[in-house]
Amino acid sequence: MLLAVASVAACASSGGQPTADGVYDPYETQNRKVHAFNRGLDRAIVRPAAIGYSTILPDEIEDSVGHFAKNLGQPSVVVNSVLQGDLRGAGISTVRFLTNSVLGIGGLFDVATDFDVPQHDTDFGETLYVWGVGEGAYLELPVLGPSTQRNTAGKVVDLFTNPLSYALDSPESYYGTVAGVASGLGTRGRFSDTVDSILYESADSYAQARLIYLQNRRFELGDGEASTEIDPFALDTEGF
Repeated sequence: MLLAVASVAACASSGGQPTADGVYDPYETQNRKVHAFNRGLDRAIVRPAAIGYSTILPDEIEDSVGHFAKNLGQPSVVVNSVLQGDLRGAGISTVRFLTNSVLGIGGLFDVATDFDVPQHDTDFGETLYVWGVGEGAYLELPVLGPSTQRNTAGKVVDLFTNPLSYALDSPESYYGTVAGVASGLGTRGRFSDTVDSILYESADSYAQARLIYLQNRRFELGDGEASTEIDPFALDTEGF
């Protein structure tokens, strides 16, 4: 964790200034190459697999897979909440995890929401934000897509912040990863039209994806106004 903080802090404090629209993208040339790779991967593999997945499986099963993946991620949310000093959030995530694990058959059903236990989600990227680490440059990661230097470091650390990964033996320890991939395919399939409009119908899909990610991520962290949050379903892709 200390290495991640030190490295991203050094990157975030390096030279360069954001543009007038708040975008700091000194690696745009390399990022665009990764974006082209991701688009090609999506067109050839991810999109067809996602549409097939959503077509074959009933919505109820897709929902259960998503609930299962989210529930297995709750221990990591608890850890990050504690690191942020958010004891209320840690308590909520603990209650959600125990409730859905016991009454929701391992998390296949979101019983906690039925009991009015609020949703709570966070990650180590947000932990770094709370600790005062700067956002750093915008990055597009292979397969994973839009990110920043701070959130990239957070993604790496989050590989080790879930206690279940140490408590479960193989292959049970990989259930969360498999469920997460399946849940991602389901989301890609359900919102295929919206994602397609961004990736394939925009004049500049890279710039549009970057803008959507940065403004919505900043809003999630409380670092932006609600008026700046972008609804992908209301976008005019011809304007990009």
